[in-house]
Amino acid sequence: MRDLADLAGRVLIAMLFLGGFVQKVSDPGPVAGMIRSIGLPGWFVWPVAAFNLMAAVCLVCGPRVRVWALILAVYCIFTSWFHWQLRSDPWQVTIAVKNWAIAGGLLVLWAHGPGRFVRWR
Repeated sequence: MRDLADLAGRVLIAMLFLGGFVQKVSDPGPVAGMIRSIGLPGWFVWPVAAFNLMAAVCLVCGPRVRVWALILAVYCIFTSWFHWQLRSDPWQVTIAVKNWAIAGGLLVLWAHGPGRFVRWR
């Protein structure tokens, strides 16, 4: 049962990154603007979208689920910085806190591993 819960948790977290991929591909403008705001070219939205897709697949199937969990925890903390800059909007604060909570779940995944149901270790 624990391994099934591990898999379900990984799938649910992966859905967030899959959604990020879809959002960036279908409407890249807002993310490109955020990327430009830190001095990077807006076209970086495409590598970030690819990263989101690859992260979602690797969280569910592997390889190196634990490594991906750690990388994604750092990514969630980093991306929450953008939302925190808009903290006069309560919704943005909620998104920042949600990102911290997801980072916490990813750190637990990093610490304990993906369980038995992983395609590639």
